[in-house]
Amino acid sequence: MPENTAEHPGEHPAGDPVGQLRTLGVREGGILLVHASLRGTGLRSAVLLDALRTVLGPEGTLVVPAFTPENSDTSPAHLARLRRAPDPVAFRAAMPPFDPDHTPSPGTGRLAARVRTTPGAVRSDHPQTSFAALGFRAAELMKGHALDCHFGAESPLAKLVAADAQVLLVNVGFAVCSAFHHAEYLLPAPSRTYRAVIRDESGATTWFEYRDAVLDDSDFARIGAAFPAEHLRGGPLGSRGALLFPIGVAVEHAAAWMARERR
Repeated sequence: MPENTAEHPGEHPAGDPVGQLRTLGVREGGILLVHASLRGTGLRSAVLLDALRTVLGPEGTLVVPAFTPENSDTSPAHLARLRRAPDPVAFRAAMPPFDPDHTPSPGTGRLAARVRTTPGAVRSDHPQTSFAALGFRAAELMKGHALDCHFGAESPLAKLVAADAQVLLVNVGFAVCSAFHHAEYLLPAPSRTYRAVIRDESGATTWFEYRDAVLDDSDFARIGAAFPAEHLRGGPLGSRGALLFPIGVAVEHAAAWMARERR
């Protein structure tokens, strides 16, 4: 992380996440996309969620990733499970369809799981790259996530950019910054075939095949390292660091970096 994410003990105690979030610049009434790892922060997911909702206020909206790569038969997460299965054919045949109300997202962390399972949360419909939201604009932002669009124009990320949302990275680096994926849709890019298990309109379980952009997060840390410092607000959250920035600036920066550096 950049130097301005260093902790500043004494500015706010670790037990005052509300004060720390306000010092970082989280906007009351705003929209906030959070990627978080609570390990070592001293914060429980319920405590951080309460603090975020307090700072955002009744007209604010909290958004988190609710990704399910295990539901893609070409993803590393799925292939790892398949290798451990005694009968791979039976394992594939028995895979449950994506259900926004119940399918877990084990790789997104405790805060994201807490948001996703909180009464009133709304989850988008994508079987592999859904988001979940709580708050004033949750339903609006999660609506219409096209099944053949991971992070592009028909995804919640496009709506977050249009709404001038902020991104908060808590104890994680830019390598997990999903906003950078939206930049991949702003450039000429190859596509590939994806397959996921869904429930069709009749209620039957089926494999849905579609083409979408090739996604590559292998250089996200480098993109973040080049992020213009004037757009970053860093500081402590709990016992670790956090970083806040506008999503629109992040997408513009990533698109320019990709156009220049990717081959």
